[in-house]
Amino acid sequence: MLHVPNFEERGSVVTELDTFRDATRSWLESNCPAEMRLPLQDEHDAVWGGRHPTFKNDAQKVWLERMAEKGWTAPEWPARYGGGGLSKQEGRILKEEMNAIRARPPLMSFGLWMLGPALLSYGSEEQKAEHLPRIVRGEIRWAQGYSEPNSGSDLASLATRCEANGDHYLINGQKIWTSYGHKADWIFVLVRTDFEAAKHDGISLVLVDMDQAGVTTRPIKLLSGMSHFCETFFDDARCEMHNLVGEINQGWTVAKYLLTHEREMIGGSAIGRAAMRPLSEIVAQQVGLDERGLLDDPVLRVDVARAEIDSLAFLWTTERIAAQAKAGQGVGALSSMLKYYGTELNKRRYDLMMYSAGHSALAVDGEENLGRDWLRTKANSIEGGTSEVQLNIVAKRILGLPSA
Repeated sequence: MLHVPNFEERGSVVTELDTFRDATRSWLESNCPAEMRLPLQDEHDAVWGGRHPTFKNDAQKVWLERMAEKGWTAPEWPARYGGGGLSKQEGRILKEEMNAIRARPPLMSFGLWMLGPALLSYGSEEQKAEHLPRIVRGEIRWAQGYSEPNSGSDLASLATRCEANGDHYLINGQKIWTSYGHKADWIFVLVRTDFEAAKHDGISLVLVDMDQAGVTTRPIKLLSGMSHFCETFFDDARCEMHNLVGEINQGWTVAKYLLTHEREMIGGSAIGRAAMRPLSEIVAQQVGLDERGLLDDPVLRVDVARAEIDSLAFLWTTERIAAQAKAGQGVGALSSMLKYYGTELNKRRYDLMMYSAGHSALAVDGEENLGRDWLRTKANSIEGGTSEVQLNIVAKRILGLPSA
């Protein structure tokens, strides 16, 4: 029978969460360096960790070490793997309190965002014990090996080969658009292990140490001269057999789960970053308020109100779906809905910010580079599967519409 908490029980839960919030607020205030409460200016302001980590200043190193010691780089992961062991409610409180002081994330990591959740669900106990604590502490920098020159949106058509060779695997093939592949230590790779099976059935997910002669990367130069993306080549690259995640030829199941977290991360993080400061407050600084205390532009006022209402609806939808996932109901295609709506909503938000700022938004210096961030929102709607691909998934798998 379903147990409904009585008043005293509900009051106890509230009191415990309030106590946790007070303790968290106090700890963050005492331990988050002042430098870590400033907006990110460039890629050097973000800490990615790795075997040979680089820190712009001592504050970055101190902030990572303090948060990792508490397991708060992965607050809801089990404590036995180095995580914080927090409940979903406690994790949300930690995020809110960090936002309140505008604390930067202590660690940026594809291991935290994507690989870790997949290992928690599909990895062996040995894989969890080996990799998760090092991810939490930022000791290994991970890259994602999914897309190939001829396999982007149709990822299951991938051709990178993985074949047994005695007590290990040999991998041959190419990946593309590998974010920060030239700076990564390890890479989780989708490979083909059965060359006769249907394309979705012959795929496996493996973990590969990139510090070997069989793995090379070649940065893809962007117009800006920067190289966030790489081509990654595997030429008889060695992969130990114990680094196969899940069952052989069942990697597509793990890949879909991992993609779910990537899409949730892309869709949700855009709004999460934006939620640190209300849109109406930002726009009010640019256009001013009328005598009633409202935005002094009636058309812009309506657009901002709609965007903020839609943001609240999205945040609550995200919370509802997260609660379903926590209860074991799974997310599946709903991640495509979150990814699509979150990134498109963030594009709307930055369009309004650009409009309200006028020509000053084109400045490339200053504390907040609005023009750069506005351009970045366009990339958010491409990476992890374009908005068009997400809409196709929503149409087929959520709405049940027939294929064209």
